[in-house]
Amino acid sequence: MIRMNSRELARTWPFKRYKAFERELRDAAEKWFSKKGLATHAKWRYCLKSLDNWPQNIICADVAEYIQQEHERHLGKDSFPLHKYLHHGLSSQAMIFNLVGPLIVRKDLEPLRVAIERAGIAWPTGKIMAEFEYDDRTVFNEDSGQPTSIDLVISGETERIFVEAKLVEPGFGGCSVFSRGDCDGRNPISYGFGSCYLHHIGRKYWERMNEFSFRETVFASGPICPFANYYQFFREVLLSLKKEGCFMLLHDERSPVFVKTSKNGKESGLWPFLMESVPAEHAPRIGRVTIQQIVNAIDESERHHDWIDDFKLKYGIDRYNQTQLE
Repeated sequence: MIRMNSRELARTWPFKRYKAFERELRDAAEKWFSKKGLATHAKWRYCLKSLDNWPQNIICADVAEYIQQEHERHLGKDSFPLHKYLHHGLSSQAMIFNLVGPLIVRKDLEPLRVAIERAGIAWPTGKIMAEFEYDDRTVFNEDSGQPTSIDLVISGETERIFVEAKLVEPGFGGCSVFSRGDCDGRNPISYGFGSCYLHHIGRKYWERMNEFSFRETVFASGPICPFANYYQFFREVLLSLKKEGCFMLLHDERSPVFVKTSKNGKESGLWPFLMESVPAEHAPRIGRVTIQQIVNAIDESERHHDWIDDFKLKYGIDRYNQTQLE
C-alpha cells in the first residue's frame, strides 16, 4: 500500500478550507468594486481606499444615509460604532447593513420573520422594531470602555431577538486580557476568581454565568477559562438571556468555521461545539440562521429585486449572477 505524504493527505480533507472560502468572498468583492468603478486599496482590491469611503460599501443609498443618521444621533451618548473596517469588502457590519438595512428603511421585516421562524426561533409579537448596534452597560456593569454590543436587535411587545453577524471571522472573539498576556487562561471557576482581572474591576460576567447555570456545565468546569477563546459568545448569549430575549448567529453557510457537514450528514464546527456549553433549559432560545436563508426569503417576497441581486453579486452568493461580472 502506497503511503501518502502530508501534502497528498491534505487534498483528501473532506471539508472546505477556510482560506478557500475567504478567497471566494475576496474575489467577489474585488469584482464588485471594479464593476462599480470604485477606488480600492493599492494592495487589497477587495477593500475600498479609505474608511471615509464606507458609504460606497453600502448597496442602497437610503441605507447609507440611515446609518449615517443613526451614527450622528448617538453621538454624546453610547455610540453607534462604525467599525474601523466598514470600508472592507468583507466587513460583517457592512454585510448586515446591506442585508437587513433595506428591510428596516423600507419597513418590510416580513422576509426576516420568515427566515428566522424557519430557523426555529419565534418572532416577537405586536409592533416590531429593528435596530443596529445594541448595548446595555448595566447587564455586566460595563461602566467604562466599549460595552458588549450586538449587531441587531429585533424587538416586539413580548420578545426580543439579538442577532450577531459573522462573515469571514474565524470564530467568536476571545478575551483581550488573555490575548494581551495579562492572564494565564486558568478557569476562575476551578482556580478562584482572584485570578480574573475582569472580575476584579467589577464586571459581572461570572455572576451572569452563575445566574443562568452556565457554570454548572461540563464545558465551564474544566481547567481552561471558557472566556479565553469564546468571550464574545458567552457575553452575547448571557446579555440576550438577561434581557429575556433569544440569541441568533447570522453566518454564511459556506464558511467552514461555524458549521460543516460530513458526507454522512453529521454536523461539526464551532457552533455545535459551543452549543454543548449551553444549559438545556436555555438551548431553545439560542439559534442560528444563514445569510443564504434570509436571501432566499427576500427573493421569495418578490419585493426587493432592485437590490437583492446586487447583494448576491457582492458576496458571491449566486454563481450564475456572479458570472455577469466577468
